[in-house]
Amino acid sequence: MTPQAPAGRANQKLRTRNAIVQAAAELTRTGREVTMPAVAKAALVSEATAYRYFPDLASLLQEAIAGQLPSPEEALAPVADSADPVERIAVATEYLARHVLARQGAVRALMAATIARPEQVSARPGLRFGLIDHALAPLADTPDVCAPDALAQLKRDLAVVVGSEALFTLTDLCGLDPEVAIASVVHTATALTRAAVQGVDGEQRHAGTSR
Repeated sequence: MTPQAPAGRANQKLRTRNAIVQAAAELTRTGREVTMPAVAKAALVSEATAYRYFPDLASLLQEAIAGQLPSPEEALAPVADSADPVERIAVATEYLARHVLARQGAVRALMAATIARPEQVSARPGLRFGLIDHALAPLADTPDVCAPDALAQLKRDLAVVVGSEALFTLTDLCGLDPEVAIASVVHTATALTRAAVQGVDGEQRHAGTSR
């Protein structure tokens, strides 16, 4: 019986840890505020126990939402056959905005944690960058249409718009309805993309007529 005791304790610890992660994952899907006390209550453990398994809320949320993030290919499935970067970035932007709103309690908690401790920025999912890269893949494959440096600049511009910060600025500071806020970020993202592509086309036409 004694040799089995360590295994039994290990199994109990694993069950407790899994219960905490599962409770956090379920709370993130509600969109409500996510706190360690709330997670502990849902997992039927004490807050002190939760902190023994996870040193902070950010590390817990990082694990809890890992399985909830779609791949860029899954997110952009509706435009999988489209080579239009404007159409693709519109779908990517709206998808991420709705994903953020559906889990905004967890998103806000992670934002707060990484603002206070920038070294924890890796705890925040990098979904936006994967979506932007995949949405603009047609441009990456056609350097004659959009030069690599122009494409890199466009991706930086979009990183400011396609994400939780821009969305929360519109809902929290501008007081916009979530649907109006989503439409606004999609409008801005597509305008940036369209301007970048048309700008390259215009430069090429100008170069052709000046020869």
